Amino acid sequence: MPPAVRPSQAPFPDTEQRLLLAGRHHDPFSLLGRHGQSVLAYNPHAEAMLLEGSHRELAMAPLGQGFFQWQGRAKLPDHPRLKWQDGAGRWHSEQDPYSFGPQLPDFDLHLFGEGRHWHIYRLLGAHLHQVDGIEGVLFATWAPNAERVSVIGDFNGWDGRRHPMRARGTSGVWELFIPGLGAGELYKFELRSRHSGEVLQKADPYGNQFEHRPRTAALVAPPQGHVWQDGDWLQKRAKADWLHQPLSIYEVHLGSWRRGPNGRLLGYREAAEQLVAHALALGFTHIELLPITEHPLDESWGYQTTGYYAPTSRFGSPDDFRFLVDHCHRHGLGVILDWVPAHFPKDEHALARFDGTALYEHDDPKRGEHREWGTLVYNYGRKEVRNFLLANANFWLEEFHIDGLRVDAVAAMLYLDYSRQEGEWTPNQYGGNEHLEAVDFLKDLNELTHGLHPGTLTFAEESTAWPQVTRPTWLGGLGFSMKWNMGWMHDSLDYLAKDPVFRHYHHDRLTFGLLYAFTENFVLPFSHDEVVHGKRSLLAKMPGDEWQRFANLRLLYCYLFTYPGAKLLFMGSEFAQESEWWHGAALDWQLLEQPRHGAVMRLVADLNRLYRGQAGLYRHSFEPQGFEWIDCHDAPQSVVSYLRRDGDDQCLVVLNFTPQVRQGYRIGVPQAGRYVELLNSDSRFYGGSDVGNGLGIDSEPRPWMGREHSISLTLPPLAGLVLKRLG
Repeated sequence: MPPAVRPSQAPFPDTEQRLLLAGRHHDPFSLLGRHGQSVLAYNPHAEAMLLEGSHRELAMAPLGQGFFQWQGRAKLPDHPRLKWQDGAGRWHSEQDPYSFGPQLPDFDLHLFGEGRHWHIYRLLGAHLHQVDGIEGVLFATWAPNAERVSVIGDFNGWDGRRHPMRARGTSGVWELFIPGLGAGELYKFELRSRHSGEVLQKADPYGNQFEHRPRTAALVAPPQGHVWQDGDWLQKRAKADWLHQPLSIYEVHLGSWRRGPNGRLLGYREAAEQLVAHALALGFTHIELLPITEHPLDESWGYQTTGYYAPTSRFGSPDDFRFLVDHCHRHGLGVILDWVPAHFPKDEHALARFDGTALYEHDDPKRGEHREWGTLVYNYGRKEVRNFLLANANFWLEEFHIDGLRVDAVAAMLYLDYSRQEGEWTPNQYGGNEHLEAVDFLKDLNELTHGLHPGTLTFAEESTAWPQVTRPTWLGGLGFSMKWNMGWMHDSLDYLAKDPVFRHYHHDRLTFGLLYAFTENFVLPFSHDEVVHGKRSLLAKMPGDEWQRFANLRLLYCYLFTYPGAKLLFMGSEFAQESEWWHGAALDWQLLEQPRHGAVMRLVADLNRLYRGQAGLYRHSFEPQGFEWIDCHDAPQSVVSYLRRDGDDQCLVVLNFTPQVRQGYRIGVPQAGRYVELLNSDSRFYGGSDVGNGLGIDSEPRPWMGREHSISLTLPPLAGLVLKRLG
């Protein structure tokens, strides 16, 4: 039995006691823990409390309202344990968290305040930690406008009075080491606003793992257990000349690519085996994942992120996601992650008004809110917010070996008046509509990622004529590796959607893109955005009867894979999905049982292999020497022809956008010789009518189109030909 409790004789600072009881004390360490020969503890659930000394248990005097104090001369360990009895008579033992000094180095806090700490995610959040041989979890968060911040979880009954945190000076960072906790603990932060007094419960902005939706608490993540096996891939990536290599991207939404029995979501590991096999069979070089950062709403497809530092728990653990990336790399596939720094949702549990103020978002609603999307805009001018986003980019590239980031909604970031009417936006300091802080952020992003991770790529989804998106920052550009060519995509789909009889009126849709094709490093995207919200699938966009719809689609793909630029195709398009994409179910894989759909997938695979195997089709995708028109003026017959080349290694492309077979169609060729078909999208192997040019065509010394030699072709209906000179 412990000795009888002696009443405390030490005066107690009533003002600070009331602040702590009210959940308003900004520095609980000044009150709680050991101070000289006195130990003060607070636990509103305790009926009695003992202090475990070096050799015996010491009774603590109850001061009322959950406070207990010991005073004396007994020798105490540096980090004494507290033993307390709850109302049911059960005893609990825990190390006093208020016996530990500050854990976060001042230099790291300084770097964070400067917005230059690229590994701040290793300090903020919740991390397994050891102090003086004692295991526990170090919690830290940034909340400069909070009066008090506490850690809450199952371990303290979600009671914000139990574990108030230490404020780290003027940094705005709060921290607390709680001994005895381990991986798997659920937690949130409880914050009291110093301005309004409101009490908020927030998910950890830097949380590495979250519980399964719709629940929103973070979990203390275990140490990384995955052993990477992609060293060779990373070495080759760092030395890769990506500007002159093939890049063909398969865009995937993991939740609806395939599903298990009864509509069950596939886990990261399960999807890895199937997805890699499928992408390799089709010849893609990369897969691009719609955002897998944690998000509460399936319908957002991941674009309304709440957990920037956590792969979504829908598909498994962080190590499961590492396995997926590693599996891709070991089989020669790169992984691109869709990344969303343009906006974030208003969910009460997440970043919105994190400490009771507009902290991560801009406080001016004319700059801080996207009304069209119902989301909030980051305050890119605030250093700690920029650091949050820049460190997050580094996090995915470094901790998960991601090969590239596709940055969503760049146009919305660049323009202050994006999707806003007059009077709904505030000009910049020079009176313009350019979002100068966002421009600086994007430049920093690209300098950081390319500097720290050579060979990784950044892609801008940018739909305007903003200049030099893919030019180096030291030349005044934004520094992206590549930009989605939205203009080409819209022109192409608009043209192909027209009845062939009217296409000759719109021939410029095929030719206009070459006026700007080499002003940026372009990706040609047929993405998820083009097959949702009433836009119909690519196949459904095509006009005509069933045969013509499939022929038009095959022609579109032939155009995609021979036009200058990297390639991107959304899942399902490879086998001519008939219905619009819906996130709530798997793709219609059963369509592959129908010959026409299987034939389209064979064509996509052959186009990828052709593209990757012919240097003329990829070596100079971003440079004018890789392209030359043969004839861009044949609007009456809706035919275009061009050369794709790498020096003398040339592919000749002829596209017939009408259902009429054209016999004796003559084009000029750069050299004399025999020209053979490398690919004919009208082949019977692809579901076509098998009109073509047999074993090849010999050129004639007949001048045509300004060239000394020419060939006479048979052009199949609604089809593309890719030819090459023998020898």
